[in-house]
Amino acid sequence: MSPAGETESTPPRANASAPGASKIESTPNSRGASVVSENIGVLGVKVEKVRPWIQRDIEQIKECKADAMLQALLQRASSAPETKQPELLQKCLKAVLPVCNGQASTALESSDIQTALSEYVCPGVENNFYSPFIRTTNISLACLEEIKIDGMRARVPTVDMIMHQMHQTKKSIRKPDLVILPLNSACAPFQDETGGKKGKQISKQKGTQKDDGKDDEKDDEQRKKKRKAYMDTNATAKPKNLPWQDVLACIEFKRKIPGRTKGINAPPSSYALTDYAPTKPEYLPVDHIRTAAAAPAPSQTPATQTASDTASQSSGLTAAQPSRGGSSSKRKATDTLESAAKKSKGNHDDKDADLDVTVQTGLYPAEMFAANLAVNYLLNIIVVDDVAWIWYDDRQGIIQCSGINFIQDLPRFMVLLYALQRFELHDWGRNKDFLPVEVEERLCHEFKIKDEKLGEVDLLLHTSHDERVAHYGLQGRVTNMVPVTSEALTKKYGKFEDGMVAKIFWGEASRTSEPEILKKVDEIAKRHVTVQGHVPELLWHHTFTNPTSAIREALDVPEPTKGSRVLYILVFRKLFPITQLHGKELFDVWRQCISCHLTLWKEGVYHRDYWKDGKRIGVLNDYDLSSLADEPGPRGNERTGTVPFMALDLLIKDGQQGEVKHLYRHDLESFIQGVLLSRRLCPLDEWATLDAIACGEKKLVFLNNLTPFAPSDIDKLTWGVLVNCMLVLKRDADNRYYLRFTSSSGESQQPNAEDSDLDAFLSKFTSLGHWVELSKPE
Repeated sequence: MSPAGETESTPPRANASAPGASKIESTPNSRGASVVSENIGVLGVKVEKVRPWIQRDIEQIKECKADAMLQALLQRASSAPETKQPELLQKCLKAVLPVCNGQASTALESSDIQTALSEYVCPGVENNFYSPFIRTTNISLACLEEIKIDGMRARVPTVDMIMHQMHQTKKSIRKPDLVILPLNSACAPFQDETGGKKGKQISKQKGTQKDDGKDDEKDDEQRKKKRKAYMDTNATAKPKNLPWQDVLACIEFKRKIPGRTKGINAPPSSYALTDYAPTKPEYLPVDHIRTAAAAPAPSQTPATQTASDTASQSSGLTAAQPSRGGSSSKRKATDTLESAAKKSKGNHDDKDADLDVTVQTGLYPAEMFAANLAVNYLLNIIVVDDVAWIWYDDRQGIIQCSGINFIQDLPRFMVLLYALQRFELHDWGRNKDFLPVEVEERLCHEFKIKDEKLGEVDLLLHTSHDERVAHYGLQGRVTNMVPVTSEALTKKYGKFEDGMVAKIFWGEASRTSEPEILKKVDEIAKRHVTVQGHVPELLWHHTFTNPTSAIREALDVPEPTKGSRVLYILVFRKLFPITQLHGKELFDVWRQCISCHLTLWKEGVYHRDYWKDGKRIGVLNDYDLSSLADEPGPRGNERTGTVPFMALDLLIKDGQQGEVKHLYRHDLESFIQGVLLSRRLCPLDEWATLDAIACGEKKLVFLNNLTPFAPSDIDKLTWGVLVNCMLVLKRDADNRYYLRFTSSSGESQQPNAEDSDLDAFLSKFTSLGHWVELSKPE
């Protein structure tokens, strides 16, 4: 372990309601659901803009028992992870007792653990915690190396985890208090500063094979010396340019009372096997966050960012990890993934005084998710005085285990370290199916898999390409779009002039998959000219068999399958965004997409995302949130919609609670409000940083004051279409509002709850003078 230095940085489906339950008309926007588009470019996003979304994810945290979490982690670190070994925890607790009691015979004295813990419990400010905690942990790791337990792996040399301290200065970018790193990653910044040969170190990690046992033995001795030297000199020093992609886990500290003068209960004179003793509190509470979040927030959006896995040379994590990474895109390579914002920090006890420790801890996995491709899950730890809580983060949400008092119940903490020490890189959550490689000195990822029809499919994902888009957040689809090349797909389809892209995302397992939706769309296209050529060409796809519900079932978490997610990778022919078009060409492509959408709606395919890509021919793209008319009701926890483009009816409280049925006119409103605005028009960016209710209020102001928002770079005809369409929407909404309160029936539900004549509704727009004018052929 180590101090942390500067880290770089839907419309509804038919619902089957339970007897006696009120009918839900569409998927509710549950707190924490991904309600803002993950494709909106919100660059340089400040922490105050990201924080509310992190808070909402944390509010949905699930809980499990500490022993269940430890057992699950030990299972992953076992020699047979697929075979259940329920006795692992008790075997390991017994085996680590000599280390806890200072009786282990190793190069480092295990009795020094007691000395470090005794220093840890002394009164003082939070900064005083770090050094003794690091020494406790790193000495423990050194002592645990030699312990062999039947059914458990040996230590993993390629990772060789160590703890390191991060905070050393008053002013810092966002970074955790401590991080867990591979030893080589931790040493690399210090080797650079002292003239060490970092390159040689990397080549060893890349898998240099040894021909005899003597070299292995010599290598292990050198590693042990290196570990001890690092612990003696660097573990509490501040490294420079530490990439987020190298961080295995983060640890965040808090004192219950900043600067407390009363000490923590001293460690016992000896440890014995005992049952788990609940801590107080047993789980970190989040109710106070929910209460605070109920107040209006200045802005609420998960940031979308282009990938920038590191802004410095990466030391590498696995045998195949390249020595250099660092993609650049809208957020340039000279920027870092150190944080989405910079915050000044004074005395560390006062750092981010307005930021709850749980929210701080939520910000770190967001960085780690963004810095790596298709991460399955992450582990992080919160320490308050003498209690540690393990947090398990994946795209379904967060699970926290009950607290472990690592002073009074040191054996359980030691078992945690023992398990983590035996983790392969993929056990830390890194996706082993995507192999990092270096191509022309840029970070890429290889993915190869056997396909029933094509044989081996090879994908080279250009993850350092300027056009790659990644996302900053905790849960949801978190769609990544990455340029890709493939010999197998090129052989089948030929070479595309504009290339191919891979779409990688975590879809809800309960939803009909995007490939299945596209299969239905292709069938419709054969019958309708308005759809032919206006849907994306899916070249190849693969669904990974690792649902996020599996760990929840193992941990006995309530409702483990609700919102369960599965990783998908889809390869498409590359399209160009409609925002690259202007004037009549823009209108023509946009109109084609509306016609395609109307036909699909009539045929029972409800498109949930409103990103329309096109190159002269309009293509209605992105079907991962689509649904079919004959599907059962919403089963997950994700509100299917893009806040800035959502219809006003859906941005009110009832709409966000799923009580407003999603109709065709809502989609048409999204088309009108979400397409023709100039990229230079500021209000759209502002809408992207607001919650649904606040966004609805801004859109109402916009509708009532269109003239001041007229951009200078839109021609009069295009602006005229936009204004007139907005006026039609406003007039239609006013009529429905009037009918609602003058109806003799006195019903409070929205009128016109069912779509009637879709063509008649659309004709209100197509008959507009500006629309007709722009529709005329050249």
